[in-house]
Amino acid sequence: MIQCIKQLKTAFGLAFLWLVCLIYFTQGFRSFVWTAVSYQLKDRLKLSPSASQFVFSVSFFPWSIKPIYGILSDCIPIKGKKRIPYLVISTVMSLVPWLILGINASTSSSIGHLMILLTLQNLGSAMADVVVDAMIAEAVQFEKASFAGDLQSLSWLSMAFGGVCGSLLGGYALTNLEIDIIFLLFSILPAIQLFSCGLVEESSMGGEVLSDFCISSDSHHLNGKANDLDEDSSLEKKSYVSTRKRKKIQKKSKKTQLTRRKAQTLSPGKGESLPLLWFQSLKYATYNLCRAFKQPMILRPMAWFFLAHVTVPNLSTVMFYYQTEFLKLEASFLGTVRVIGWLGLMLGTFTYNQYLKKMKLRRILALTHIGLAFLNLFDVILVSRTNVAFGVSDKTLVLCGSALSDAVNQFKPHALFLVFSYVQSLDILSSANLSCHCTGSCHS
Repeated sequence: MIQCIKQLKTAFGLAFLWLVCLIYFTQGFRSFVWTAVSYQLKDRLKLSPSASQFVFSVSFFPWSIKPIYGILSDCIPIKGKKRIPYLVISTVMSLVPWLILGINASTSSSIGHLMILLTLQNLGSAMADVVVDAMIAEAVQFEKASFAGDLQSLSWLSMAFGGVCGSLLGGYALTNLEIDIIFLLFSILPAIQLFSCGLVEESSMGGEVLSDFCISSDSHHLNGKANDLDEDSSLEKKSYVSTRKRKKIQKKSKKTQLTRRKAQTLSPGKGESLPLLWFQSLKYATYNLCRAFKQPMILRPMAWFFLAHVTVPNLSTVMFYYQTEFLKLEASFLGTVRVIGWLGLMLGTFTYNQYLKKMKLRRILALTHIGLAFLNLFDVILVSRTNVAFGVSDKTLVLCGSALSDAVNQFKPHALFLVFSYVQSLDILSSANLSCHCTGSCHS
């Protein structure tokens, strides 16, 4: 492990590794403060489970529109840079709400104010997640592709370690500290993250943003088509395809040439205004993203990912109320349960790197869902009190069932990341758009 970190340090630099690990650690450490938010809604504001679920649904909505942040950072550079400035903005949005909630107690006592601040904080966290994933994808694609798996594994381990620390300290903090103090303590991490943004240098893109983007975007599409042409030509040599198919290939080739000419024709002139260039860049990004979605290798995983989350209801808030109000489980124990879940993610990451790399992702995801289906039955057993009839305590069942379910739920989106990593290797999606699609629900 130490040797791997040394190799990553040599390949990417210490400042880049520190920033990536810090952001992922902060994402995992969010359990420290969001447990306090749950108790704030339940104990101080006296909200019902449905009302609390509504607050969480609205607050976490920014995680559902992550493609927008990827398109903005790709198409509208700030002072010629498209990563670090957005990372600074997102970090400020993550920092300010916790400071306000910690300093002004009246804001956390108002449902409206609390919901607005939590939504703003999640907007900053989601944007930072997109930007750092884009930075990782670009660094891996253009510099050291052989370290792609190691860098992503280090990111997951950092997030898992942050989750372990946040869950352990969160239960202790709720027992010994006021919720306002917890908000202020968590703001230390975004503050360090804001300072760390200045340690990483990003080269300026220059002035002609649209021409570079259009050519690169269309070249991504052309490369994808070129792969199709190569595959078709190899099939032609092996199986002597019909004349009709050869004509179809020639038609595709002519279409790619027209697309290249169109991209070159629409390069920005010197007299065009910057807002117009931004609008055209955004239009091309949206257009190419929609075309990429029509690719079967993207459409099918996205459809599966959507159905996998829509068809499974989110009962976390309801179970939190049930465990705290009916079962009388204390905050420190619930923190321990989350620790088991994060340790499961670390174990899953290690297991994948050691034994599952050669297994098909479809089989991994299928086994993950089968295991998740069985683990969700533990909640049914807990609510029906069947465990009491067999002499199994509530804490044992929660520790074995809920904790393992958290681990599987954490591992599932990361497994899907590997699908889109393969897609990006074909240059069909840009780096920011790749990151925002594959991690859309990792944290929500």
